[in-house]
Amino acid sequence: MKIKSVSAFQIFDSRGQPTLEATVELEGGARGAGLVPSGASTGRHEALELRDGDPSRYRGRSVFQAVGHVNGEIARAVVGRDGLDQAGLDEALIALDGTPNKARLGANAILAVSMAAARAAAAARGRPLFADLGGVGGTLLPLPEIQVFGGGRHAAGRIDLQDFMIIALAAKTYEEALEVTYNVYHAAALVLRERGLLAGVADEGGYWPQFDRNEDVLGALLEAIARAGYAPGRDVGLSLDVAATELFRNGHYELGRERRRFTSEEFSALMIGWVRQYPIVSIEDPMAEDDWEGWSRVRAAIGHRCQLVGDDLFTTNLARLERGIAAGAANAVLIKLNQIGTVTETLRAIRRTQAAGWLPVVSARSGETEDAFIAHLAVATDAGQLKVGSFSRGERMAKWNEVLRIQRHLGPRARFLGAQIFPTAGITLPQPLPPGRGEI
Repeated sequence: MKIKSVSAFQIFDSRGQPTLEATVELEGGARGAGLVPSGASTGRHEALELRDGDPSRYRGRSVFQAVGHVNGEIARAVVGRDGLDQAGLDEALIALDGTPNKARLGANAILAVSMAAARAAAAARGRPLFADLGGVGGTLLPLPEIQVFGGGRHAAGRIDLQDFMIIALAAKTYEEALEVTYNVYHAAALVLRERGLLAGVADEGGYWPQFDRNEDVLGALLEAIARAGYAPGRDVGLSLDVAATELFRNGHYELGRERRRFTSEEFSALMIGWVRQYPIVSIEDPMAEDDWEGWSRVRAAIGHRCQLVGDDLFTTNLARLERGIAAGAANAVLIKLNQIGTVTETLRAIRRTQAAGWLPVVSARSGETEDAFIAHLAVATDAGQLKVGSFSRGERMAKWNEVLRIQRHLGPRARFLGAQIFPTAGITLPQPLPPGRGEI
């Protein structure tokens, strides 16, 4: 079934920043759309998001060039191609761009078409997107990783670390994981209100942090878990996105709010110490994107008891992932469609992660749209984990809600492993905190 038409136009993401939406229509009438997200904290090795740079239009953030590439060069190249051949289409788009990081046409332009084509193909086959993406049809509902406090670039640097999240370790179903999160999220609001610190939400829906020390946020999160009636480390675990690349300057790591400066060895010791002191079951980017030695130190010390997720380290890039696997640098990979720029490359990164015995974590971006593509991606690939931000804001809830719809479609075939996925990667979670203690 051939591609009949391709078109795009500028829309806006959850921060009100311009992005684009593409539509692909097949000859049989099937159509699909792809809406592209955008990150604030981006790795140096990511595919390039093309923006116009004209200060007179949307402060230089417009994407009219990328839209023009879809409506012009890309459309001319792909109209008439087999619309059911996702890999062939994506390879043609990569070749058409001709650069290592999709800088000429823009990864945002290419991804919009790739996502739209995937949806059109699923519609043509009469399948839901998740059932079409995975090839054999995934059935595993993901364990949510949900932000309670936002920091870093998501909160104008009000606190150094980027995400303070929770994982419902004891949840036996996807719905139970959402209920636990709901309870902790609203308990956190009570904790902040009682302290006079409730000040709105950050980019991804987590509360805007009003703390002076990063560990104060961990303390507030532990209090929220307890106030909600759960045991930290048993019922609910902590998860951090350090986004350490954002903290790395001139050869040192800096916690600006605390006016502290660290060598690589000192910062890795800090990360290791936090994991040993608090019920942290997952930590993302504890070291900077090119600090391979630092990653190896952290993996050797705590990789057996904590999920170590590479985001900026890998950028969903198969070549960097192969290097990380060979070095044993992590045990999990954050998966972001717009870091690499096509659906096919994203699927390959997930499969390679799983083949290595590591855990993929399908993720949204801080600048999101209402598109719930990644909810389907997580289920299609049996990824086991999904991270889309917090438990508020429509662009976040759209993803959590879409998994509920997928579960209804799957019926009795739906599976939920929850925290049982961690032992599959050789991770033995720590014991829960003793009552009233801040150490394990």
